[in-house]
Amino acid sequence: MAFTDPFSEKSDLYASARPRYLDSLFQHIALHAPDTVAVWDCGTGNGQAAISLGNYFVKVYASDPSSEQIEHAILYPNVEYSVQPAESTSFPDALFDAITISQALHWFDFPLFFAEVNRVLKPKGVFAAWGYSWFTVSPEFDALLKTTVLDVIHSDWAPQNQLLWDEYKNVPIPFERIETPEFSITEQWSLHQLLAYVHSWSATRICMNRIGDSFFERAREILMAVWSDPDSVRSVAMPIYLVVGKKY
Repeated sequence: MAFTDPFSEKSDLYASARPRYLDSLFQHIALHAPDTVAVWDCGTGNGQAAISLGNYFVKVYASDPSSEQIEHAILYPNVEYSVQPAESTSFPDALFDAITISQALHWFDFPLFFAEVNRVLKPKGVFAAWGYSWFTVSPEFDALLKTTVLDVIHSDWAPQNQLLWDEYKNVPIPFERIETPEFSITEQWSLHQLLAYVHSWSATRICMNRIGDSFFERAREILMAVWSDPDSVRSVAMPIYLVVGKKY
């Protein structure tokens, strides 16, 4: 399967607009790992998850097939970045105590990727993948966002996103699954920050290239009337879909 890169065009926007993960998520992963010497964060993007993993593992190896994403990655003392596909890497066998994927599992070639995961993951090592999709603000706001943005860009989503929307339940993870607690991100965002996040979606940008950005500007005006002061912050909640497996 050829590498599909829907993120490099606006990698700086992607880096600045994405929500932040919970420390408790990384604590949970480290708790189940056989050791905390080395972790691989594949499909790392701008390194957001990698730097948090750096607080729980001695060394973080973070890779992404997009050189643009790595150029915008966040520097951190014990994080080493590389540009390489997750399905074929230069890492030695059985190097990692844990392997993580945030918001990217649905883009991978599963047979090749899981063969590579099995090769570089230690015995009793942990595999963890998670993602988030839709957010909620309030019933009124959510309904308006659906009609002004979500319905407009619906046909521009890549089909792989369905795996994420189905909470990764249909991904053939070749390890024994571990039950996990529920995690959810809650951001305090202004309307400007929320729309920057929506603008960072690949489907939004593809739709803008296809029909122009006037729909997005109309949506901004409509949503601003409901939000009131666009500089004021409101709670934005995003459930996380997490799958964890252990290699035996």
